[in-house]
Amino acid sequence: MKFRRSAYLLTALVIFPVAMTAQAPPSDDLLMRVWNGVQQEQANFTTACGTVVETRTSKMMLKPMVLHGKFCADGLTKFSLEYAAPNELRIRFNGDYLNVTASDGKTEVLEIGSSVRRAQSTFSRESSIVGLKKNFIITAREDSREYELKFVPNSVVFRRRLNYLIVKLNKHDFLPRSLEVDGKSGVNSVFDLSITSLNAKLPASSFEVTKPK
Repeated sequence: MKFRRSAYLLTALVIFPVAMTAQAPPSDDLLMRVWNGVQQEQANFTTACGTVVETRTSKMMLKPMVLHGKFCADGLTKFSLEYAAPNELRIRFNGDYLNVTASDGKTEVLEIGSSVRRAQSTFSRESSIVGLKKNFIITAREDSREYELKFVPNSVVFRRRLNYLIVKLNKHDFLPRSLEVDGKSGVNSVFDLSITSLNAKLPASSFEVTKPK
């Protein structure tokens, strides 16, 4: 499906903030500051909602494609994203299943629960820092507003699909501001995030998914 890539990227961004933020900058001092900050702040958040603007560019495109949407996440197992017209798309993840519904009403049902749990297990361990250094060249910068972490793959597995990944975080709360993914396909996507609510009670219907028959 045309927008499956966006579904995976945004699911990863919102559901796995620790995986993408508490990584290994070159400085141990900066590493511990980010790592400890993320752990402390994440413990305070049960739900999050906000808006996202994806800007997608490619040499094959005459001009950038800009997609506007809104998202909500409930813990690590529930996520919803809706892109608005003219590129309508609805993405929902709940437990084991990811639904991607296009503007024509057709829904693709993907079972990704085992992959999600594997990612959570891998990135939640302290040893994940060692593993990431084996797979990525990691650089970090900070200014008065944000941390910026750049990951350049140095292993064959990741180099096949990815040129680099950049994550930006708010300094005051360690929440993600943006994610940039530059792929081997020639497509570059920047997801700008604005979180508008935290710890709100979200209706169960927000995360209803279709399961395989």
